[in-house]
Amino acid sequence: MANIIYLSNVRLSFPSLVEARASVDTPGAVKKFSADLLMAPSHANLAQFMAEVNAVATAKWAEHAANVLQIIQSDRKLRCYGNGAEKIDKKTFKPYVGYEGNIYISANREEMPQMIMPDGSAVDSANTMAYQAMARKLYGGCYVNAAVRPWTQDNKHGRGIRCDLVAIQFYADGDAFGEGVVDAAPMFGAVAAPSLSAMSVPAAGAPVFPGFLGG
Repeated sequence: MANIIYLSNVRLSFPSLVEARASVDTPGAVKKFSADLLMAPSHANLAQFMAEVNAVATAKWAEHAANVLQIIQSDRKLRCYGNGAEKIDKKTFKPYVGYEGNIYISANREEMPQMIMPDGSAVDSANTMAYQAMARKLYGGCYVNAAVRPWTQDNKHGRGIRCDLVAIQFYADGDAFGEGVVDAAPMFGAVAAPSLSAMSVPAAGAPVFPGFLGG
């Protein structure tokens, strides 16, 4: 598949896969499905990804590609990849958990990316409930396989390197970033059906909330 790079066993961060969201709170902002993919600098697929970045840049800007890429490299906002240390949490002023020492690739897409089942088959995108059920299993901190496609931006917003999120598949569990999903089940026990006599029923005509109603 032309230009598509397969990333095996990378860590998922900031997933927005259940529904598309806008990256900025501005009227008319384009909503996209998106995620960050984290990997070690030595990850085998990273070299393939960067080779493709150079290939699409050369195809777009020809003999100017090296100069354009140098400009893009100097400004994080112009590229979809970088050192994890660049991604700073505005609350702690430190890199986000899981980013430091790793490389990130930020990928997104206006259309739903393909959601791949464990057996390698794709979820029917027309089956919204099945798609969303699978997407909800992908949490920040888990490991995934993903297919991405780098592309060149050259328009009124400037020149840059962006990345399509083509497809994604759950690979393995990992420690959830942040608090993760809170399991409150241990606080509860089984509930027996109460008898009517055991239920507290207000007397006829009595206010339900006397303190609020002046009773």
